[in-house]
Amino acid sequence: MSVIGATVAGMDSTRLTPTAVAADPELADWRVLLGRLSTRFATGSFVTGARLVAAITEIAEELDHHPDLDLRYPHLTVTTVSHDVGHLTGRDRELARRVSAAARSMDVSAVPAEVSTLEVALDVTDADRVRPFWAAVLGLQAGADGDLADPAGRIAPLWFQQMDEPRTARNRFHLDITVPHDVAEQRVADALAAGGTLVSDERAPSWWVLADAEGNEVCVCTWQDREDF
Repeated sequence: MSVIGATVAGMDSTRLTPTAVAADPELADWRVLLGRLSTRFATGSFVTGARLVAAITEIAEELDHHPDLDLRYPHLTVTTVSHDVGHLTGRDRELARRVSAAARSMDVSAVPAEVSTLEVALDVTDADRVRPFWAAVLGLQAGADGDLADPAGRIAPLWFQQMDEPRTARNRFHLDITVPHDVAEQRVADALAAGGTLVSDERAPSWWVLADAEGNEVCVCTWQDREDF
């Protein structure tokens, strides 16, 4: 396993990179999305999902490392990051490995290709001027980087793209959809087949810029070539 850092006080705080995750056979169920390990389990029923949640709760308590869980009728989505250091660590790897083992013991399959993370981007010339308005109207909080986020994780984050001049010829809002690296090209192909156009692939595989038939833009993003994500 490729990691950065060292083990501290018996807790594995070594930094876990997206490249290491992609190459780790014990993390085959998981994908890196915006610096977090994510996967989805196809439980097929709410009862099975609740049983898996209970098993994950026991694992999390034993490890003293707690993931975010989103239980729906047909599936359970699990996301983990080491919040105390702000990035993935060996603790997340151990949690993910144990969660996958618990799911397999219940005959529950992982479907990591189904996970994604949505962000909204706004082109601005003065982020400090407009940020308070968007924080107030959306009920979001500003982080150290100036991006706005929902502490409960229910609303898509909003980030501000600095422009030297006001954008007039193109839309100022666009969506960023971050997907597993191994499904990105198919997602782009599907969008193009559905009537979209390719605006730019200059930064692929980090991101592709696409537009719908009326020119509204979206970026399909991955962690590749930008390890900080």
